[in-house]
Formats: sequence, structure tokens, C-alpha cells
Amino acid sequence: MTSASDDRDHLAVPDQHLNADVAAVYDHGVRSRFSPEELDPTVALLIDLAGDGPVVEFAVGTGRVAAPLSANVTKMYGIDFSKPMLAELAKKPEAASIDVTHGDMTTTQVCDDASLVYLVFNTIGNLRTQRQQIDCFHNAAAHLAPGGRFVIENMVPRLRWMPAGGTTRIFHLTKTYAGFDEVIDFTNQITVSHHYHVDGENSRLLTGAFRYVWPSELDLMAELAGLEFESRWSDFERNEFTDDSIAHVSVWRKPRTG
Repeated sequence: MTSASDDRDHLAVPDQHLNADVAAVYDHGVRSRFSPEELDPTVALLIDLAGDGPVVEFAVGTGRVAAPLSANVTKMYGIDFSKPMLAELAKKPEAASIDVTHGDMTTTQVCDDASLVYLVFNTIGNLRTQRQQIDCFHNAAAHLAPGGRFVIENMVPRLRWMPAGGTTRIFHLTKTYAGFDEVIDFTNQITVSHHYHVDGENSRLLTGAFRYVWPSELDLMAELAGLEFESRWSDFERNEFTDDSIAHVSVWRKPRTG
């Protein structure tokens, strides 16, 4: 019996967000994330953490968060390495208020006085090596003014919910969407996410590899980048983070001195 990966080298496959066909339907595929119940608390917390300074979104994508946030901050920057995703963002009226740069969130720097840099929706995992994730923290620190914050929204690795000896787990199942994660490399923390979407008579499969990372590991990356841990919640509504939390919103701060 073969696995869902079929021995495919998923790490050699380019990120699916570089595909124009994927970018064109991206918003529809995550439409629940655009709901007021989901988006309003996200924007409200980021506004509160940003204060009066410039804001930078790493992996801005189609602007799900940056678009509404841009109307409430002094300056909004967005960085993304996918030209097709940025092309979708450019179609939105709010794009005019976002300073967009095509680049890599591990190296591309657009300012050095930001009060907030953020990375949402598990996107730190799109960086498939520990070294790249560390570089992302260093780049965030380079963007921040003293006292500025770096925020990451990410899932908690779901290994504890897998059956004993298993490598796969279904995390969502409806009539129109099925998603499951398959761990293909426990040593390097590589998981492949499989997403099956059904829209009427049409169906599509999106499969992408990512590196899962623990909250404690992110704290160490932040320390290596000179950032200090400030807060961690289970969601953007600031609910308590516990051992049972399936996701986290974590905040690190650049020291004002030193």
C-alpha cells in the first residue's frame, strides 16, 4: 500500500501559490477566512499592536488581512514572492493603499521603522527549512523599530491527534472540501497538506509541503533574532493558550535598548 504522496519529492515541487490558476481561485477556497467573525478580530488585534507606526505583512498574498488593515494604519507594506497572488491583490480597490513589493520574506527589506510585522495563516510553514524560518525572524527584526512587534499566527503541530504509528490525519471534511495532513519526514518536520475542493461538477486538488514548527521553537528563533517574547494566545480574540489549543497567535518584541 502506498502513501498519498506516492513517493513524490514534494520538497522539489514549487510552492503552489506560484501557480496562476491557484492564485485565481485562492480567495474562494478560503472564503470562510473572509467572514467578519474570522477577519474582524484579526484586524482589531493587529491595529492594537501596531500603534502609530508602519506595518509590514510578510506573505501578503491577495491581501485578505492587509486590505482592511491598510485603512487603519499609518503606512501598510506587503511582501510576497508570488507574482500571481500579487496580481490578484492588484485587482482590489484597497491595493492602492498598500505598498507592495515582490520579494522573499527571508531577505527582502522594505523599511526599518515598522511598529509591526506580521505573518498569518500558518505561512511560516511555507518556509521548508529551519534555516529559512530563522532568517524570516531576522528579517522581521531588521524591519522593526525599537519596541516594534513581530506577530505569527500558526497551527500547533497535530501529531498528538494522529493514531498510534500513523502518519496522516484528516483535519477538515465537508461535502465540498476535504483536507488531511501527511507527515513525510519526522526528523526535518515536513508535512504534506492535501486539499480536495469540490465546486459543483468541478473538483481540484492542491498539495503542498510545509515545515511544521512548535511554539517553543519559534520562541528560540525569536531569541536568536534579538526579539523578546511578549504574548501568546490561542486566537486573535486573545483567548488563553493551553495544552489543548490547536493554533496560536504569538507576539515578540524588539527591545527598546541594547
